[in-house]
Amino acid sequence: MGEGEDEASSSGAAAGAPKDPRTIARKYQLDLCKRAVQENIIVYLGTGCGKTHIAVLLMYELGHLIRKPSREVCVFLAPTIPLVRQQAIVIADSTNFKVQCYYGGGKNLRDHKAWENEMAEYEVLVMTPQIFLRNLRHCFIKMDSVALLVFDECHHAQAPKRHPYAQIMKEFYNNLDKPPRVFGMTASPIIGKGGSNKLIYTKCINSLEELLNAKVCSVDNEELESVVASPEIEVYFYGPVGQSNLTASYSKGLDGYKLQSECMLRESLCNFKESQKKLKSLRRLHENVIFCLQEIGLFGALQAARVFLSSSGGSLDRKGVDIDDNHASFVQHYLNKAISLLSCDVLDGADADSVDLETLEEPFFSKKFAVLIDVLSRYRLEENMKCIVFVKRIIVARVVAHILQNLKCLDFWKCEFLVGCHSGLENMSRNKMGSIIEKFSSGEVNLLVATNVGEEGLDIQTCCLVVRFDLPETVSSFIQSRGRARMNKSKYIFLLERGNQSHEKLVGDYITGESIMDKEINWRSSNDMFDCLEENIYRVNDTGASISTAYSVSLLHCYCDNLPRDMFFIPSPAFFYVDDVEGVVCRLILPPNAAFRQVNSQPCPSKDEAKRDACLKACIRLHELGALTDFLLPGQGSRKTKVSTIDISEINKAEDESFREELHEMLIPAILRPSRYKLDCSLNLHFYYIEFIPKPADRQYQMFGLFVIDALPKEAEKLDVELHLAHARIVKAGIEYLGMITFNKEEMMLARNFQEMCLKVLLDRSEFTSSYVMLGNDAALQMDSTFYLLLPIKQKFYGDKFMIDWPAVKRCLSSPVFQDPRGLSLHDSYLPNESLKLLDGTYSKADVIGSLVFTPHTKLFFFVDVILDEVNAKSEFNGATYAEYFKEGCHIELSHPEQPFLKAKQLFNLRNLLHNRQLESTEK
Repeated sequence: MGEGEDEASSSGAAAGAPKDPRTIARKYQLDLCKRAVQENIIVYLGTGCGKTHIAVLLMYELGHLIRKPSREVCVFLAPTIPLVRQQAIVIADSTNFKVQCYYGGGKNLRDHKAWENEMAEYEVLVMTPQIFLRNLRHCFIKMDSVALLVFDECHHAQAPKRHPYAQIMKEFYNNLDKPPRVFGMTASPIIGKGGSNKLIYTKCINSLEELLNAKVCSVDNEELESVVASPEIEVYFYGPVGQSNLTASYSKGLDGYKLQSECMLRESLCNFKESQKKLKSLRRLHENVIFCLQEIGLFGALQAARVFLSSSGGSLDRKGVDIDDNHASFVQHYLNKAISLLSCDVLDGADADSVDLETLEEPFFSKKFAVLIDVLSRYRLEENMKCIVFVKRIIVARVVAHILQNLKCLDFWKCEFLVGCHSGLENMSRNKMGSIIEKFSSGEVNLLVATNVGEEGLDIQTCCLVVRFDLPETVSSFIQSRGRARMNKSKYIFLLERGNQSHEKLVGDYITGESIMDKEINWRSSNDMFDCLEENIYRVNDTGASISTAYSVSLLHCYCDNLPRDMFFIPSPAFFYVDDVEGVVCRLILPPNAAFRQVNSQPCPSKDEAKRDACLKACIRLHELGALTDFLLPGQGSRKTKVSTIDISEINKAEDESFREELHEMLIPAILRPSRYKLDCSLNLHFYYIEFIPKPADRQYQMFGLFVIDALPKEAEKLDVELHLAHARIVKAGIEYLGMITFNKEEMMLARNFQEMCLKVLLDRSEFTSSYVMLGNDAALQMDSTFYLLLPIKQKFYGDKFMIDWPAVKRCLSSPVFQDPRGLSLHDSYLPNESLKLLDGTYSKADVIGSLVFTPHTKLFFFVDVILDEVNAKSEFNGATYAEYFKEGCHIELSHPEQPFLKAKQLFNLRNLLHNRQLESTEK
């Protein structure tokens, strides 16, 4: 995670006239600040009551602790980037402190020196909790250098959760000789639906106080009523909702198109795991279109399909709809069909932009959406009216905003949608979010359709109407969204389906829950608390850096991301789970180029806990081996190991053939030019043995000889070259001169055909997709640019001289693919147990082993290593048979279920083995 800084919001006001925030403070703010100076407190006040100003007052009172040249600072934490930027501006405008803000995705501050400079320069550091937690874990910042720690929206610090707020307190606050003053702010100290059960509220409040080591404090409502207006709550009913025949017909049609696209997708992908991922994405997209059909109407579903089709593969709901290039055509097929279907009645042959939306009624607009239009119509004539409509889904926000923008009866409303900058929309950046909020504050935009990103903390003071198109999911969401309506005589409106008792009860629970919460804060009915998640923590004594089970998975992935990689290999951990008597055990397998390979977790109550335990053990082991530094950072000056890698984009650039051809002329060494000799007769060639020495020496490679017309320079015999294979393997190659050898005419033809075959397999396999490949044709025989031979060699016995392995050469060239089909028998007979039936005929098992196989449905080449006589289609696999797996997962019917399977290795494209992916080798 990178750290960002916002120059506009973080400069501070070190120069100029002294600023005293007490001059504009209300009495209750001064009282709460006085208490906060004496002890840790959590301020529980409604939105708009000035909680941030109390924090500013506290900074002012404790200024002697943080003002430079003091080594201590104030750290102000906010859960979202817009809040970080907003609060930094407020602090800088209200005080003379030097303020800076930090968040992910901006300027990198990844070493201790950089953070030391920040701590020396600034007095108030405003950041997201993820940034602060990372800094604490790797000792970029230490808790004993923090004088004041402020938690904005502190209700996120829940004991049963692993929110960064909770982890900061659990891992770093306790056992300090001089802990920082803690100040929390919230409009709702609980998270969850709440309900009428007092015990839930009590547990939430008690647990929050215990975790933050602070007491919840509030102010009498009568004192606040004169300062902050509370909106009037109204309920508008619609429905009841029943599915019309037309809507049901469209739903059925969309389901049919989804099934059609699923079949097309399954047929195009043979990888079961990959196909399931793509199918899940397609189904989620379909579910979003159906959701819009039911919640907004036919026109909403049509607009949703258009949005998906026009988006650049972005995620448009909270779980994401990932439309990548591999299956975009199937998604487009579904969406085009959906648009065609929905357009029939909605457009009725008209252009989309010319449709009069006012004429559209149910089912073109849903009853719920019609009520929303009615509400907005009623308030359109109010002076200085600003409204926020809250929805749950990103796609609904976009669709509703589009429709409202185009309704002539609502032309008073200037509408925009507001969603998170991680929503997958290319046009929704942080700057765009800030611009929309600024336009709303200024009045240029007076209607926002927002997801929950607009609920928490954003300073929108002039809103006077909030409509919940979708119900809030928690009491906190209800309180936060209600707090957006701050003006006098504001309205907070629920849209409820008539007769839906569960929704009516939910709204009732939210309203009564706030009253219960107020009473529990003043008179606690119980001391019960939620159980806190236990954390195992590993700490490095020399530096103080630490890692817990909460962070272990992220750190392990970070370590794997720093391992050497190439286009064929991406190092990543693999997790396997085993049910044990005492719980679930996770077996973690690390990549082959990691410092070690495997570790098992302790038996745990869940897969998630087992995974975290295994990762923690792995991280401890990596630190012991030196693969993690004493600050628990991978690949940055570790104690024993230092590995640095080239950026993957540079690898791709270096290996792009067309890139090299544009820059470099092909030069042929004179020693490889055959112009002085005829190559179709007997020839004496110089014989060089190519020696391969693998590092580590855990395998053997086929021996090869290099045969050339002229002797190589003596310097070449002393030359050693490192070949960089996949998975960070290195093979050291050198040559040894073995004298002259004579090739007769037949041997020369065999050798050249063998070499032609090898080069075609390595460089251009296009000819091998057919059933016949011609070798030794006239074009190949010319060979007027270069000449050399690379042939397999062998020793009869150890210590004997090397000789060409002619049997291996002839065996390769004896493949039926190199034989003229006119001379082949079409009725070769084999014994059943000695043959295999393949796509293009029956072959001897002896011919299949060691052969190259082309699979037309995947267009991939495989090398057959061995025949698995004990495994066939009837063998068990993942609780079923292979035949059932291929039929259900890949829609492939195996024609010969009794036939043994082949163990094969995929043949990848050749890459430049001279390209060094590891700049420094691992020290052993």
